[in-house]
Amino acid sequence: MKLTRTVHLTPVAASAALLAGALVALPGPAAQATPTPPLAADALYVAPNGTDAATGTQANPTTLAAAITRVTPGGTIYVRGGTYRYAKTVTIPAGNNGTSATRTKLTAYPGETPVLNFSAMAEDPANRGLAVNGRYWHVKGLVVERAGDNGIFVGGSGNIIERTVTRFNRDSGLQLSRMASSTPRDQWPSDNLILSALSHDNADSDGEDADGFAAKLTTGPGNVFRYAVSRNNIDDGWDLYTKKDTGPIGPVTIEDSLAYRNGTLSDGTVNSNGDRNGYKLGGEDIAVNHIIRRSIAYANGKHGFTYNRNPGKMAMTGNVAVDNAQRNFSFDAGTTVFRDNVSCRAASGSNDKAVGDADGSNQFWSGSNGSRCSAYSGALKWSFAADGRLVVSFGGTRVAP
Repeated sequence: MKLTRTVHLTPVAASAALLAGALVALPGPAAQATPTPPLAADALYVAPNGTDAATGTQANPTTLAAAITRVTPGGTIYVRGGTYRYAKTVTIPAGNNGTSATRTKLTAYPGETPVLNFSAMAEDPANRGLAVNGRYWHVKGLVVERAGDNGIFVGGSGNIIERTVTRFNRDSGLQLSRMASSTPRDQWPSDNLILSALSHDNADSDGEDADGFAAKLTTGPGNVFRYAVSRNNIDDGWDLYTKKDTGPIGPVTIEDSLAYRNGTLSDGTVNSNGDRNGYKLGGEDIAVNHIIRRSIAYANGKHGFTYNRNPGKMAMTGNVAVDNAQRNFSFDAGTTVFRDNVSCRAASGSNDKAVGDADGSNQFWSGSNGSRCSAYSGALKWSFAADGRLVVSFGGTRVAP
């Protein structure tokens, strides 16, 4: 990983990540912030005190459920700040679509933080928070918490989920999977982008299902996680699990992201049933060629990066693993290609296993730290920059995953 690397992306605000508990708000790299764009002229407005029959103007806001039924394809719904309390799933149904050129926008009102709170729900697989089953939506700036299952569930395709926070939900904070058991493979969620998102402290009662992010079991190709942070979830940071009765999922790309302290909640709770990996990349000996690049696994409760019985030809490039409880890199089989990965420890630990195509550009742990590990000593700190990039430092040395 190059210490001076910078990446530019569409500018976004930083408030949601800081609200949700980034360890330290580091100053962003020198870059000019893009001014807030003007409000859409024909937008609908939602507020905690809105009513279904209201017109949806700023002065007369409506409800989120009503706005979803009334927004035109490519239109905008602004969600005002405050707490919205729900006892049932808020659904963007299949067929309620934008277009690839003009996505329908569901976005926080500029400078405000809406919190969708589902604490009235019981823990149950049917009790998701926000379900995005339509195509070509852009969901931005929402906090979704305490749902009885996933906080945000994405069953549609071509969506962008940006700057969301999913926390304290009773299954994976944000999950991509098919909408129903009858959904055909060619309609499994595909080509979704999860961008500058945070997922933390998601925990189910059994302690073995609630990950930060999941694209598993029944997802199509083209799904990407970029600048995403998964921390302190009871199970894994990322779960790309497959099983034999549904077969392989589409390859997933995870890039410029961070997984840390998964397996232990922020309050110190640990459940021995959890897998506790940073990035769990497979299941049941099914080959899928995922791409994992420029991402960091730090102090997770089991492995940092694990193939988890995925014998495919994954591409592992430019990743860093530091002080994970068992192996930093755990790949016991397969044909994965490893390039420019770094593994470091502050003390002794398990040697890495990298079965596949691993050349001399890697620096794996085999009992001592290599020369590149000096950049990854000291405390982990991170924040989102004003333009959405993930900024990470170790002991004051900034790295840009």
